[in-house]
Amino acid sequence: MMGRVSQAEAKANRERVVEAASRLIREKGVAEVGIVDVMQSIGLTQGGFYKQFASKGALVDEAMAKGLADNARYLASMDEQAGGHAAAWRSLAETYLSVEHRDDPGSGCPAAGFAGDTARHPEHRRTYADGVRTMAEWIAPGDAGLAALAALVGGILLARATTGTDLSEQILRAVREAVTGSVEGRPVGETE
Repeated sequence: MMGRVSQAEAKANRERVVEAASRLIREKGVAEVGIVDVMQSIGLTQGGFYKQFASKGALVDEAMAKGLADNARYLASMDEQAGGHAAAWRSLAETYLSVEHRDDPGSGCPAAGFAGDTARHPEHRRTYADGVRTMAEWIAPGDAGLAALAALVGGILLARATTGTDLSEQILRAVREAVTGSVEGRPVGETE
């Protein structure tokens, strides 16, 4: 007979489920990830899922929110680690538009990883839009940040879609060069 889990264990399990769902959804998409997949990936049974979540949709929204919030914390820490925002931006562009990021969507950018599913599932758009706005504002104020983020996300999605061809790495290089160049006469990421 299995014993009941403590509240602390239940909370830790919930966090593990959300983390696993965030990773798996970025990797495979909402339609390809079932509750069983998420639970099995962390060694739990499906039975405990409905004690923690009202539905798969509720889990998806929470997984998106977590992925986007984790990303916002990561970006905030980059300025200090890189010694300033311009250096942090350049570092982000280099790592974002890399073969390693292209080949690892599960731990990659949530803006790219959740884009297709959010387009198909409008119930998650508010969560997604808030995360995208935060990411764009970190890059640069206003339209410059939005344009740079759109270039990053579009570039990585196109590179992933063309993996295995010469075009994939060409896309990564071209977008990397474009976004580390100039927007409105100053490097993207530099504020006035």
